[in-house]
Amino acid sequence: MDTQLNPVGNMNILSQAEIDQLQRSSTCELYNLYRNCSLAVLNAGSHTDDAEVIYQQYKEFTIEVQSNERGVKIVLNNAPEHAFVDGKIIRGIREHLSAVLRDILFINSRNFNLLSSAQSLTDATFGILRNANAILPETEPRLITCWGGHSIKQNEYKYTKDVGYQLGLRAFNICTGCGPGAMKGPMKGATIGHAKQRNKEGRYLGLTEPSIIAAEPPNAIVNELIIMPDIEKRLEAFVRVSHGIIIFPGGAGTAEELLYILGILLNEKNSDQVLPIILTGPSTACDYFKEIDAFIGATLGAKAQRLYKIIIDDAEQVAQEMSKSLVEVLDHRKATGDAFHFNWSLVIEHDFQQPFEPSHENMSALKISHALSTAELAANLRRVFSGIVAGNVKSGGIKAIRNLGPFQISGDKKIMALMDKLLASFVSQQRMKLPGSEYVPCYQVIEE
Repeated sequence: MDTQLNPVGNMNILSQAEIDQLQRSSTCELYNLYRNCSLAVLNAGSHTDDAEVIYQQYKEFTIEVQSNERGVKIVLNNAPEHAFVDGKIIRGIREHLSAVLRDILFINSRNFNLLSSAQSLTDATFGILRNANAILPETEPRLITCWGGHSIKQNEYKYTKDVGYQLGLRAFNICTGCGPGAMKGPMKGATIGHAKQRNKEGRYLGLTEPSIIAAEPPNAIVNELIIMPDIEKRLEAFVRVSHGIIIFPGGAGTAEELLYILGILLNEKNSDQVLPIILTGPSTACDYFKEIDAFIGATLGAKAQRLYKIIIDDAEQVAQEMSKSLVEVLDHRKATGDAFHFNWSLVIEHDFQQPFEPSHENMSALKISHALSTAELAANLRRVFSGIVAGNVKSGGIKAIRNLGPFQISGDKKIMALMDKLLASFVSQQRMKLPGSEYVPCYQVIEE
């Protein structure tokens, strides 16, 4: 499909310099980034999570930003047909295209690679969220982050909707990674809960980043899409804007997210933080959570296990627990003078903020040992799972695996045995790739 459209919101007026930066060129890194993120948004609802397949399928797709007498116009050529209804682009996708334009230009105007201190990186995360109008001090603070896999079973997906519905009835807003599966379910359920309560101000925040957006394109419910520069800033944004975190069944990406938040909360500087974490799923996911809990206990210890609750097959109880905990969260923010909509007081160390490039060299160099501090071990385990996500669904990771073979992951024998067991369970339960696609492991676990 070919079409022209005006950006939504304040992106309908751009400077000439901004337009010049986005001019089409095979050598223009910014244009290629803008094109690929826009294609991902247009390809929402696709049935593949292989970014390379998507890019190859639509290699003739182009997007241009042109100036005219009334502002700017976005010109699309050879766009995916399912982004249109009767020849007109779907309104939500049009909004998402505007969000891509906004965030790509904003990120490009700041050199995040020069930022080194923890405070400057947190300020950068805040700046992106504020520019996207995601920090709303005048609204009631009731935002729950939901993590979980893009490849989940139908009964698990239904359960995520049930939890979202119960949260929606209690006026909670939802933040997810914006993709399908456990990212879409809570939002879809919450829309029904909000509708029953005549809540027309429901927020469905979707946080993504350029390397994952093609494999996990924004679902149709997302009404606030934000593109962060990398996975680390995306994760920091999740935890700083949240008033509670719910974790559904998932694969390597979900394990990465859980290890990230546990590693942060295990820091003694965060010992007084109040941030409820609930792991939940239907009764059929009981064994999944036993595996996760055993892995956390054996690697990070009982202290880490005490940071979360596991609730099986009770969506209403999950929502009730979050309602009770919200009072404690807000009381703590009042007592410490922290902001309701962005948790400034949470200490996130350098290891959890610096972007990790999952190359073969970097993956094999990771130290996985009980000789490390608990925080260092959590940070490196998080990087292992981040690399596996890259090898599974991200374009750069997929190319690296095809050219050089699987990542080599090594460490203490006991930890590696546990990791191998956990990853094998993800594979057997089809949590690494969408059902119907053959999964070839992008990793090889080596016990030292």
